[in-house]
Amino acid sequence: MSYCIPQLPLSFELETKSILKKLAKAHRALAELKGVAGIIPNQNILISTLSLQEAKDSSAIENIITTHDELYKSDVSTKQFSSYAAKEVYSYATALRNGYEKVKKNGLLINSYILEIQQTLEENSAGFRKLPGTVLKNDQTGEIVYSPPQDEQQIRILMNNLEQFINNDTLSDLDPLIKMAIIHHQFESIHPFYDGNGRTGRIINILYLVKYGLLDTPVLYLSRYINQNRSEYYRLLQAVRDHQEWEQWILYMLEGIEQTSRETTYLISGIKNLMQTHKHKMRENLPKIYSHDLLNNLFRHPYTKIDFIMQELQVTRITAMKYLDALVNLDILSKHKKGKENYYINKALFGLLLNVGAKNM
Repeated sequence: MSYCIPQLPLSFELETKSILKKLAKAHRALAELKGVAGIIPNQNILISTLSLQEAKDSSAIENIITTHDELYKSDVSTKQFSSYAAKEVYSYATALRNGYEKVKKNGLLINSYILEIQQTLEENSAGFRKLPGTVLKNDQTGEIVYSPPQDEQQIRILMNNLEQFINNDTLSDLDPLIKMAIIHHQFESIHPFYDGNGRTGRIINILYLVKYGLLDTPVLYLSRYINQNRSEYYRLLQAVRDHQEWEQWILYMLEGIEQTSRETTYLISGIKNLMQTHKHKMRENLPKIYSHDLLNNLFRHPYTKIDFIMQELQVTRITAMKYLDALVNLDILSKHKKGKENYYINKALFGLLLNVGAKNM
């Protein structure tokens, strides 16, 4: 179907009664998430653990399927991955974290950052599409459902317009959550890259919320919602192109923000409670080895290992082994072997992550 991608801002009213009603609920849920995320003293714990969860869910939309087990047995620092899918998920998490650091530092979400995100995902520097031939097809039937712009100059014009809409608040006084829904649709319709458009677009969603101070850390689980409602997601993307059904698209995205904000609030609250439980247990039973750094390590890595303890606590291998064995004896960790290495699972945290995933299947 041909779709003439509009320049932004859009020229018609979008703040309908239904949207405004849903908007209030989405903002309340997002504000609660922001508040709960702020009570975790070491924000790197959330960025490490939850960005990997987001990466797993976003990659699953592209049929890059991996398990928590494969992810946590991979070691990004040594480039050792349990599977190709695990490697792809780690690339996503890296792209998300790098983009987050740039947006947080500069307060902008510009095309050069978007290009870097896609380059990290795909491990190439192809940049915006230059050759015609890209079409989007129905996975089941092979039918072409949408042809994005084919001309490189047109792609660049549309991406420059999108960049302005993202960063120049004088262009539109729409609520940021409505703007996020528009930005996501516009980016997916431009489809500026040969590969990685979906994952890049979902990273842009999170970074846009960070840019506007609606999140301090990139922890919103929007990809899980899209994955669970994938057919509706693609139907509504196309309904805007075919019939200008913007209201239903925006309501879908607002529902996603509300639902996933509540799910992530629940998860972060669970992590905070587990940290307190482990802290008291370690202080009471292992006062000689307890430290904030050791506790943080257990939550930054649902699977940890001797090397992680050595690097992050600056201790010897013998000391790291002693710490981990003591935590196994205390039933905080369980010990597993993979090849010649031992891995240690934070059992309660791993269970929490699995239960949140199962709850939303």
